[in-house]
Amino acid sequence: MLKLKTVSEGVAAAAPVATASVVPLARKPPPLSARLLPVAQKIAAATVPPLIIAALFLLVWEMACWSPTSSLPPPSRVWSEAKDLIVDPFFVAGTQDIGLGWRVLTSLQRVAIGFGLAAVVGVAVGTVVGQSVWAMRGFDPLFQVLRTVPPLAWLPISLAAFRDASPSAIFVIFVTSIWPILINTAVGIRNIPQDYRNVARVLRLNHLEFFVKIMVPSAAPYIFTGLRIGIGLAWLAIVAAEMLTGGVGIGFFIWDAWNSSRLPDIVVALAYIGGVGFLLDRLVAGAAVLVTRGTASN
Repeated sequence: MLKLKTVSEGVAAAAPVATASVVPLARKPPPLSARLLPVAQKIAAATVPPLIIAALFLLVWEMACWSPTSSLPPPSRVWSEAKDLIVDPFFVAGTQDIGLGWRVLTSLQRVAIGFGLAAVVGVAVGTVVGQSVWAMRGFDPLFQVLRTVPPLAWLPISLAAFRDASPSAIFVIFVTSIWPILINTAVGIRNIPQDYRNVARVLRLNHLEFFVKIMVPSAAPYIFTGLRIGIGLAWLAIVAAEMLTGGVGIGFFIWDAWNSSRLPDIVVALAYIGGVGFLLDRLVAGAAVLVTRGTASN
């Protein structure tokens, strides 16, 4: 009896003890207002300061030009006399009587062609020049001289060569915007670390693989810096070139408005030019962040 009792006690002692499982309680999601508050704060921090500065600028401008004898129009006069250009930028009332939106698109088409050619040629030539010390020393003085030539100084040469306004304007854009792209690309290629080149030799990469896997990722921040400078110069050049070549671009509109003494129209056109230039710069900067994964300056 004593032995059986001892065995039964041992079996009971060896039996596992069931423990109660802990069931986690579902968290109650925060209210919608709490989730939207951080987003609203970020939007306000990004938009409120520019709006305040813009309002102050318009107020100072209105006070400075409120006198009837003022030669510059105040914002109230710009709105009253050029309201159609602001409210409806895509109207079409004739061959030359079109909205500023269509004129900007015409100018952007020329900029896209000229800047696209400058980007391709600038990156290609800059890559070749950047790989040779002798080429860099030989071509750098020529590049530095040509890049200081104003855009309008190239216009007579382009008109004599192409004998047409549209390709002449595209050439002015090309020759104005290519230099920062070319020079920055060459500098970026020259600054590729030697360790990267040694790894390429060990892996026996061919020229195409070395260009795609080593050169482009390493020099991308320099290349996109040149592209950002180039797109700004291209937009400046097209406005200056269109003032003299004519057409339906935004530059010719400003020149025509000046000849017709329509200063409010010129002010609205300047606002369009500044806004489009800002968007172009942000577009290239966003592409730089995507390609370089944030290593390019934004």
